[in-house]
Amino acid sequence: MTTTVPKVFAFHEFSGVAEAVADYIVYAQNGALIPKERRPSNVNLSDNSSILSGISTNTTNMNSTNASTSDMQRVYSSKSVSSTREKKERPKKELRFKIAISGGSLIQVLHEGLLKRNDIQWGKWDIYFADERLVPFESDQSNYGQAKREIFDLIDTEKYGTPNIYHIDEALINDPQECADSYEKVLIKGFAGRDSVKLPMFDLFILGCAPDGHIASLFPNFQENLREKLAWVVPVENAPSGPSERISLTIPVICHSHRVIFVVEGATKAPIIKTIMERPEKGLPSSIVNEGAAGRVSWFVDDDALTDVFVTKKNYKYHQKLEFNNDSFK
Repeated sequence: MTTTVPKVFAFHEFSGVAEAVADYIVYAQNGALIPKERRPSNVNLSDNSSILSGISTNTTNMNSTNASTSDMQRVYSSKSVSSTREKKERPKKELRFKIAISGGSLIQVLHEGLLKRNDIQWGKWDIYFADERLVPFESDQSNYGQAKREIFDLIDTEKYGTPNIYHIDEALINDPQECADSYEKVLIKGFAGRDSVKLPMFDLFILGCAPDGHIASLFPNFQENLREKLAWVVPVENAPSGPSERISLTIPVICHSHRVIFVVEGATKAPIIKTIMERPEKGLPSSIVNEGAAGRVSWFVDDDALTDVFVTKKNYKYHQKLEFNNDSFK
């Protein structure tokens, strides 16, 4: 197996990872929500070419590169567009930012980075879970439960809106297959609607990577799950670590996403990262995604996770921070 080498952004500390991941998430959010005709002329949110060259990973003030006031007023002020034209340009379907997240240490990264931001349109987010451990939501091992306590419950919803959150049916945690089928129906309703789609397309899919190489709840030795081509969600039984029964979104769903990022920190992850980056032919789940979503995958890692790993590190360059009013996303 040969693979396209993904972009690997390296940081000295955890805080650097969290800050950059949050910046990238907001970049993906703006790409999904801001219509092209309302963007400043000097900002391209359609691909990575919009990354600005003037701000490095050592930058602590992400507000330093704002678009000019005249640009913002011209693009985002609702007064600049007549009501007739605005009615014509309003899309038939509401623009939403569709994102999938995993659990574990990733939740702490998101907590650290996202809750500091004042440019997140939480009310426009549709949040799904890459996987779930089949335990009660009150358990500290529940992905949804952890995310609720550490992120969702802490959002200032009056100011930023309330996201739509799609989790498993807690009543089905004793039946992995039924739980997987139920969650797949949730995804079908959210992505297919009246249309027939082969796979959902997330705007952004965020994953961690465990020391044993599993991503979401797709484990290296569970080849049947890794080879799944049709199902959007699969049951996972007898998992080798953590809660033994789980559900997980599948490789085709992950690879179909508009953007995929892996967030990894800590020296304990270095051996598995070395295998992923240097021995892709081993076919670890992350390597499969690196190949299947080639050109759309980025890794955000701290230096400890890259100990003795031969890989080209890139400096992350922050994106332009946009100011907008509530009409900007209509």
